[in-house]
Amino acid sequence: MNVLFISNDPGIFVRGSATRERMRAYADAISVSGGTLHIMSRAARGAVEEIDGPLVLHPLEGGALSTLMRLPKLAHELILREEIAIVSAQDPFEYGWCAKKAVQGTSAKLHIQVHTDFLSPWFIRSGVFRSMKIHAPFLNGLRLKIARKVLPRADGIRVVSERIRTSLLSVYKNEIHEPSVLPISVGRNVPSAVPLPLHDFSFAFMTSGRLEPEKRIEDILMSLGKISFTYPSVGLVIVGEGSERAKLEKLTAKLNLTSRVLFMGEQGKDAWGLMRSAHAYIQASAYEGYGRTLVEAALARLPIITTDVGIVGEVLKGYEHVLSTPPGDTANMAAHMHAIIGDHQLRRTLSMNAEQAVLEHLAKYEDLPRLIAEDLARVLSQGADKAY
Repeated sequence: MNVLFISNDPGIFVRGSATRERMRAYADAISVSGGTLHIMSRAARGAVEEIDGPLVLHPLEGGALSTLMRLPKLAHELILREEIAIVSAQDPFEYGWCAKKAVQGTSAKLHIQVHTDFLSPWFIRSGVFRSMKIHAPFLNGLRLKIARKVLPRADGIRVVSERIRTSLLSVYKNEIHEPSVLPISVGRNVPSAVPLPLHDFSFAFMTSGRLEPEKRIEDILMSLGKISFTYPSVGLVIVGEGSERAKLEKLTAKLNLTSRVLFMGEQGKDAWGLMRSAHAYIQASAYEGYGRTLVEAALARLPIITTDVGIVGEVLKGYEHVLSTPPGDTANMAAHMHAIIGDHQLRRTLSMNAEQAVLEHLAKYEDLPRLIAEDLARVLSQGADKAY
């Protein structure tokens, strides 16, 4: 079977990148049955069509809007030209809509990937009385409406966690096919420790990820502020970059935490190694589809404080593997920070339990590329036709 992935990750076109290596592994698995994996994605200027064994890359230059306008027609032509059997979109929103349009008038099946817990109320909700109000993108409301049109038309759906599968079935019920749960690929080889920049923290929390509204880094800063009088030398290391950085830096200054917070920016492959130099990991996301950084933190043997999102409750259970809290509850998060700082045995127990839970979880999906290829083949063989 020939497969087309419709994506929005320019990293696919960068040789040696983690995304490129992951796509090549998927292509190799698909090629076992004689197929080729084509990927059509927005790309940086200068990217060219490329053949890398069973992986064929089709770059689309231009802005997000112009790409979306051209994508359905270009994908439709590619489906017919390369005899594509199944088209898989990276989300049920803009790219899912493009894929849905592209397969019209062809025999190709439509497959949708869901990496985000978009049915969480936090997807369009901006705050609660317990913490500050965070801007929720207006586009997210529109995306909910697009997903309502796309998912019932899909011949197959892949989700990255049981949380998403349960939420989809509770809302869409028998309108959709039973989703397959296949998580995000995370390697087990933890890198060597990368030292943190020079600091005078007696205890260093770390958080890592995109600095965007849904990550609610503000809540971590507010929680740190609540314990700063009791633990004046405890600090926070923030790894990542995003649209919220300037806002977060202003809040840090407003809370008189400038000397207690390190903004390290994007660290690429070093982000995981930096975890090994911290004392604990903390996450305040409003919603997550999976939670890759939680898996990495567990493998780095860090005690974890996290909101109840993604694989929390499924792989990492609250008060057994992690200390969990509802999103937006800064008082509860601050209490967890108190507990982690003051109890060495708690830190040791949580980190050991979390590592074991994550290793058992990853063992179930050791050959994830093969499982994904088999899932696509299953969708293709079930012959479930939709009236597009």
